[in-house]
Amino acid sequence: MLDAKGLTLWRGYQCLFEQLNFAVSAGSALLLRGANGSGKTTLLRVVCGLTRPETGEVRWQGRDLQRERAQLGQVIAYSGHQTGLKSDLSLAQNLRFAARLCGQGDDAWQALLEPLGLAASTQLDVRLLSAGQQRRAALVRTLISPAPLWVMDEPLANLDAAGRAYVLAAVDRHLADGGIALLAVHEEIELSAPSKTLLLGETA
Repeated sequence: MLDAKGLTLWRGYQCLFEQLNFAVSAGSALLLRGANGSGKTTLLRVVCGLTRPETGEVRWQGRDLQRERAQLGQVIAYSGHQTGLKSDLSLAQNLRFAARLCGQGDDAWQALLEPLGLAASTQLDVRLLSAGQQRRAALVRTLISPAPLWVMDEPLANLDAAGRAYVLAAVDRHLADGGIALLAVHEEIELSAPSKTLLLGETA
């Protein structure tokens, strides 16, 4: 289970959330919604240990994630706005390296390229890819990860209808296997697995 207790975080003079609590059990998803600037991305970063809240804690299986930082890479697969790709390496080299890091075979990523519109770009250096292609390439790294918690920021951005359906099906499979997903989204999405929505407040 993933749960948060009493999270409060300020950005400058603005309180993004105060005494925020949530819990997500195995096999289910939490969808974060809210206006731009409402704190969706920041909350994802708090969960991943990249941003520290003023108060509160995030726990995985009852343990404070901030105190278990050495285990974060095994627990969390994160797809954020920053792709984390090496710009002077090819797409294939980046994804092969990512697969090895998470204990998957060198070719674990290849089946994802066609539905995500990347099949023709494998030998291109990442710096030559569009911003949308780079976001999709970064998404591949999460979709091949065996980590039980998938944290994804706008995972359907820059995808056509087929790509969106593919990603949602992949999330459903992850949840069916007992995983957990935390997704920041701008719109209603439909998953076959159980999900609930957390609406973050609008900015003033």
